[in-house]
Amino acid sequence: MSPDQFGAGRGPEGHPPVRLTVDLAALAANWKALDAMSADTVTTAGVVKANAYGLGAAVCAPALAAAGCTVFFVATPTEGAEVRGVLPDATIYVLDGLPVGGAEWLAARNLRPVLNSLAEISEWRAARDRGVTTTAAIHVDTGMNRLGLRPGELASLADDSAAIRTLGIDHLMGHLACADMPDHPTNETQLTMFRALRQRLPDLTASLANTAGIGLGPDHHFDLVRPGIGLYGGSPTADPDDALAPVATAEAVVLQVREADEGETVGYGAAASLDRARRIAILGAGYADGYHRLAGSSDERPGAEAFVRGARAPLIGRVSMDLIAVDVTDVPGVERGDMVELFGPNIPVDEVAARAQTIGYELLTSLGRRYARTYIGG
Repeated sequence: MSPDQFGAGRGPEGHPPVRLTVDLAALAANWKALDAMSADTVTTAGVVKANAYGLGAAVCAPALAAAGCTVFFVATPTEGAEVRGVLPDATIYVLDGLPVGGAEWLAARNLRPVLNSLAEISEWRAARDRGVTTTAAIHVDTGMNRLGLRPGELASLADDSAAIRTLGIDHLMGHLACADMPDHPTNETQLTMFRALRQRLPDLTASLANTAGIGLGPDHHFDLVRPGIGLYGGSPTADPDDALAPVATAEAVVLQVREADEGETVGYGAAASLDRARRIAILGAGYADGYHRLAGSSDERPGAEAFVRGARAPLIGRVSMDLIAVDVTDVPGVERGDMVELFGPNIPVDEVAARAQTIGYELLTSLGRRYARTYIGG
């Protein structure tokens, strides 16, 4: 039998060990819900970097476009090229900026770099002198200390309006460091700084708010907002957002149901011991599928829960590379071949992430190759 006979992530036809269902109707509804949170004059973009947060940019981007989204943000030039392949007329910005020697490559695909440094600006100016006509955005760092011009660097550039025109700059953007903590003073500090810089470049459109930033209110919205995690049903804050629908449902098959006696242990390290006889379902998924190891349980701490046959069931023991143990003692009828929800409409992705001491962003973007993917609602 060829290793590829069943395809990546598949067993015999109709029996994938792990399954990922992406609801494109929910994705579109989330974009519309986020769009409704700002004024009609504000454009709501779609952030589809990291393969649309692990869910498939080549499918998710057209679904967002069908809902009304016209502006997209990706991280890398390669991501931009993939989205351009399915959206020939969309506006696509590349957040990682201008790669060395990459101006003509971007221009040939009508991808707009977000210029993040004076070195990038210098190289972009030379490319424009060579005949590149693609426009670009410029990023100012108001407190993240990641990518972006220092405020003083941007202020100097703003004094030269001819240079802005020559560079073909059409958009000014910043990024909030603490938008997921609405009361954090850094939000107001960054807003004040960004507003002052934007006033020096009044001919450019501007954006500052990600998903969490949208929730901070209209002062943060400017001309465009850039939702990411909220599109995919995740919450950017510690509290779930009931206005946003779950988009991704990850499931794993039950490989075996076994009986274990009081006093026995489960999994690596004998981390979970049994206080009574238990019925345990072994699932065909693990950290190789992006389900984090820390989502498991031990005698010292509870783990995440899964959902099977209409009921929640707790994980028991450590998550292995390819296997997860779930306590189904109190869930009647679970048997080999059942599909178990790891996260989705019944088990929020952010709940699992919290148990794994991480965030929903990381769970979604870590989804592995073995999932058999199904797209519905689009």
